[in-house]
Order: sequence, then C-alpha cells, then structure tokens
Amino acid sequence: EAVPAEPEAAVSAVSAAAPAHAGVAQMSDFFREHPGLAIFLDRFKPKLGRSVFVSDHADEVTGSERGYGENQQPGDYLQGFAQWLQSHNELDALRIVTQRPRELTRAALKALKLQLDQAGYNEEALRVAWHDVSSQNIAASIIGFIRQQVLGTPLLPYDQRVDHAVRKILASQRFSQPQRQWLDRIALQLKQETVVDRPALDAGQFKALGGFARIDKVFEGRLSVLLGDLQAAIWEDAA
Repeated sequence: EAVPAEPEAAVSAVSAAAPAHAGVAQMSDFFREHPGLAIFLDRFKPKLGRSVFVSDHADEVTGSERGYGENQQPGDYLQGFAQWLQSHNELDALRIVTQRPRELTRAALKALKLQLDQAGYNEEALRVAWHDVSSQNIAASIIGFIRQQVLGTPLLPYDQRVDHAVRKILASQRFSQPQRQWLDRIALQLKQETVVDRPALDAGQFKALGGFARIDKVFEGRLSVLLGDLQAAIWEDAA
C-alpha cells in the first residue's frame, strides 16, 4: 500500500493501523502484513530524530531495582570491591589504611578515594550495597569498608569510632580545659573529613584560630603525636 511521504503523516498512519495494546506476537504479524514498513521507518529515522516509536498510552511502573554499575546485585558489587582491593594491594595508601592508620594523611586518602571512585566504588554506594545485603544501615567511612574487606574488622559507624578514640585519649592522661576544648574541635573535624593532619589544621576555621602552630603550643609541642594517637585509636577494633 502507499506510504505517506512526510514522516509526521507516516507516524500517524502507523499509529492508526497498528493494533492497540499489541504484544510482541501481534506486532510481528503486523510487520509481516506490511513488509515495506520497516524499510520506510529506517529511511525516515534521521528526519524523525528518533529510532524507536513510543506508545502514547500511559506509562506503568512494573517494578524497580537499584543498579550497581556493571554489577547487577549488591553482593556482586561488594565482591567486586574486595577483588579490586586485592588486585591493588601494592598501593601505598591501601597499606597505610590497613597497616599504619596513624600515618594516613588527607592527601593520601583523597588520592585513594579518587582511584576507588574511578573504579566505581565510593562511600555512599558501598553503604547502600551493604544495607541491601545485610539490612544494616551503618554510616561507616571508606576506610572502614576497606579494613572490613581486607582485615575482617567490624563495620562500625565512623562517628562512634571517633567518640571511642577521644574517650581513650582523654583517659590516657590529664588534659587541661583548653586542651579538652581543642580535642572536641578536632573530633568534630574528624567526623567531617575522616583525617585531620597538619595541613588540615592550617586551613579553614583552624587557620583563623592560629593554625597548627598555635594549637601545638596549647598541647606543649605534642600535637603531632596526639593526632597520630587519635588516628590509631579510631581504628582499634573496640566494641
């Protein structure tokens, strides 16, 4: 039969002739009955600006599921994360995270996060996948997920780890009131940035308050050691 020359008219003609609510089998029969239609549609595809004709009927949600990149299931995503860590165990930042956490710097953590993000693994996606697998909603940090996969350490909320570390440090020796106040400020910053090192204390709000040099005087020259002790205490496997 004759096919309209203009693409818009052709679409209207096809829509009118095609069976309503057609399934795959019905549409297959329809195209067999109109053998020239497929060639026509291919010919006018560039003009129409689309390659697929969509029904005008209302959409209907039949189901939903969360995607994890190339991995379709959360368990696959976590397994892929573990395999990535194993295949990149030569990275110095990974060794520091798993073996020498007191030496971890913001710069090293930032570089590691970038590599993980490029591989498709970030903190938020790992939290969601962990929840989908275990039904546990744990606000763990990226370091916590790494150590859990590599070392089998408990996956705990990061804020909880910081609070435990501060309590341990306070119990280890006597601190003055100004020192306690600075510890509280550092703890809040740890919860926001995961790592607080000398560059962190020379930036932002800390810089405005005198930076590392001034805070170090408050701690009688022991601030670097204190920051290392805090970082180590955070990643102790304490209940």
